[in-house]
Parts: sequence; C-alpha cells; structure tokens
Amino acid sequence: MPPPLFSNRLASIKGIRLPGSSSGWDINIVYSSDTCHGTIASITPHDSSDNVETSQPPLVLPALTHPHIHLDKAFVHSAPRYAHLLPLAGTFQEALSFTTEAKSDFTIPDLLTRGEWLLAESVSSGVTAMRAFVEVDHIVQLKCLDAAVTLKDQWSNACEIQIVCFAQDPIFSSEFGEENMRFIERALTLYPQIDVIGTTPYVESSIEAAKKNISWAIDRAMQLGKHVDFHLDYNLDPAKEALVWYLLGTLTRRGWTTRSSLKRVMLGHCTRLSLFNEEEWLQISRTIHENDLPVSFVGLPTSDLYMAAPPQQNAEGKPRGTLKVSEMIRKYNLDAVIGVNNVGNAFTPWGSADPLNLACLGVGIYQAGTQADADLLYECVSTRARAAIGLSLSNQSSIMKKGDRPDLILFRDRDDTGCGISRPRTSVAEIVWDPPARITRDLVAQGRLNTSRGTHYDAEPVYQYL
Repeated sequence: MPPPLFSNRLASIKGIRLPGSSSGWDINIVYSSDTCHGTIASITPHDSSDNVETSQPPLVLPALTHPHIHLDKAFVHSAPRYAHLLPLAGTFQEALSFTTEAKSDFTIPDLLTRGEWLLAESVSSGVTAMRAFVEVDHIVQLKCLDAAVTLKDQWSNACEIQIVCFAQDPIFSSEFGEENMRFIERALTLYPQIDVIGTTPYVESSIEAAKKNISWAIDRAMQLGKHVDFHLDYNLDPAKEALVWYLLGTLTRRGWTTRSSLKRVMLGHCTRLSLFNEEEWLQISRTIHENDLPVSFVGLPTSDLYMAAPPQQNAEGKPRGTLKVSEMIRKYNLDAVIGVNNVGNAFTPWGSADPLNLACLGVGIYQAGTQADADLLYECVSTRARAAIGLSLSNQSSIMKKGDRPDLILFRDRDDTGCGISRPRTSVAEIVWDPPARITRDLVAQGRLNTSRGTHYDAEPVYQYL
C-alpha cells in the first residue's frame, strides 16, 4: 500500500511558463460532481500583483505515460531470490529461459513488492498512466493478474493502470498451449479489471499457429469490447514473413473499425519492419488509412537495441533494429510512440523507468536533434502515448489546453547537484536533451499535487487549493 502521496484538490496553479512563451500563465481547474477527475477550465495570463513570483517560473508540460511496460517482470534482477538468474550469455533465448524459471518462483508478495518499485519510480518521474502487461499461463496461472488488480486499486489516485491479460507463451502450439489458453479464457471471464488482450504470435511453433493466435486475439477482443495489443515481428530476418500484413488484413476482414467502437490496436517491437522499403511503408500507411484502422505502433528501443539482431549466420557484426518512430509519424502519417517495455530483467537489464530518459535516447537513435524533434519525442512518451492506449482522444500536443485533464509536470528550478547551483530548463528541448532529476519535477495527477517529497510543497504560493 503506497503512502499518502497527494494533496487536496488544486483550484489553480499560478505563475507558470508554457512551452514557447516567455509570459507567465495561470492554470485554473474545475471539478464535476460525478467524477473525481478535474478539467482545465482556463489558462489565463498571470497577474504579477498576485505575489506569486519565483526566480524562474516553472515550465509546465503534460504528464508522462508508459504505453507498454511489463509490471510482473520488473526488477527481477534486484530481488535476491532471483540472483542465480542474472544474464550469462545475454541472448533472447536465455532471457526466455531465465524468465520462465523466475516465473515458477513468483509469489504474490514478491509481485507486489517489485510492482511497487516500478510504480514508485514511474510516478516520481511524472507518469500518471500506464499499459501494464501481466502474464497468464500454466506457470504463474492467475498470480500476476491478482497482484496487478491489487496495485491498480491501491495506486489509482496516482496512476491509471490499464491491465493487459498477456499470453507471453504459445496458446496454439507446444505441449502447454491448450492449458495456457484455458487460463487466459478463465482470466477474461473472472476479471472485469482487464482492459486489454495481449499476445505474442512469434512464440508459436509455426506461421500457421501464429496466424491463429492473431485471429483469436482480434476476435476475442471484439467480442469482449477490449483493446488488443501484440508483440509482433520481433526479428531482423528478411527471410521471415512479416505478420503485420496478415494482422492488418484480419482487422479489415473482421470489420474492427465498424464493430469495435473506440477500442484500439497496438503493435509492439515490430523490428522486422525496420527492414521495409519505401513501398512497403507506403502500403502499410495506405492499408491503415483507407480502412480507418485505429492502429498504433510502439517502438521499444532499450529492449530492441539490446535483443533484436539478425540471424548470426547472416550477420557481419551485430547491427540492431528498432522502429523509426519519428519517420513513421512525419513521413508516413502513422501513429507511433515509444515505451520502456522492461526494467531490470534479462530482456532489458539496462535503463530506467523514466520515460524522459527514453525520449532523450530517441534523439540519438533517430538523429532527431531539432527543437521540433524534441517536441515530438516528448509527445511520444506523454500525450501521444496516452492517446495510443485509448485514454485520450483530443490533445496530443506538449502544450496544455482548456479541456485537458490536469495531469501535468512542473519542472522547477531546484538544485540537484548538491553544490548550491541550479540550471533551469526553459524549453521542451532542454527537458528532452538532458532530462532533469526527478527532484526537480512536481507532479499533478487528477488535479492533486504529489507532496510525498515534503510538506513544504503545500505551502508554495504557486499552488492554490479549493
């Protein structure tokens, strides 16, 4: 159970800076009687006679989002009970094997402890929404799901957790496929808290079984009115059929758009697509737009760069592949975001739970060094990411607007060096190029200020309470 993290409702936040503006602004918040969530009622010029002045007005940006993160496998490397499962070879097959072994030792207390580590580090970074994958199969059965439901409830005031009932293992092949499927179906029957059906078609033993996996997940999601999320085409082998074509065709044939209301489809990893030529990308774009398919792609670069490599017999060295997210958005008009995926396990032993570090990494991966690039990368871990998982339908900009939900971060001019010296960040680009420490970030979630770092936050005049 997390400690009390948030203040009373805020009426306004005064004297702040918005991206691209040197003027001061006030954000005013209203609350409806039928919901606990507030709404930004207006953003008005700041009246300097209010006596709310700081040495450097805080820059306000939308809160962050994890569009794809594994809750149950987080920080396995930090738990002493799994010390014998640290990577030896660093391969994908080893990660699968070691994770399967670790899963056999999962307990509810262990899952809750590691899940809280992930949530605490995410929320302190500024995350207020996440799509969380939890595995359901013959090994863990429903344990991971039980822990996720508990965490979803306990952390609901801080972070909206969208639970994915996730089939990491085969459901149409292997000796355990049928048993895995039985647990998945049982979970979908018993847990209304499940928001998303997730599968991994590429783990099936044949291309035919992989296509059955895709068809089943789409059909079941449509029947139950849930989002669907695929780990797809996670390879760099040009000889392998790219399953994205079958998936898009199945969505079209099944009439997803006309029958599934506002539910969305997410495609994760898709490293095989990084080998596509111009015509193949244009065809993907045409297929999605002509059939009005609500498809988003999520690049997972910390995992992809570590794991995805071509077959060794065909490789001269070890090139890596990950989706070219910036290009997909700008050149092909596709919906794409970036996500953390794994933290502290054999699939991704490096990196943190802070999405801003991922946006920073994107500058180098995509050679995206302009201020406009920085704006886009910030959106890919905030507003675009939130929309991609179906939690927002309107504003995808990094600039807060009237009508937005008051989930936001104030980047404050605080010394994080211990030297009595601070360097303010006054633009989105400065935030993305060199993310400031968590201690400089004030998080407002659902119109409430995170005061966990000290009660003095409550007393700061920038925050006005109801």
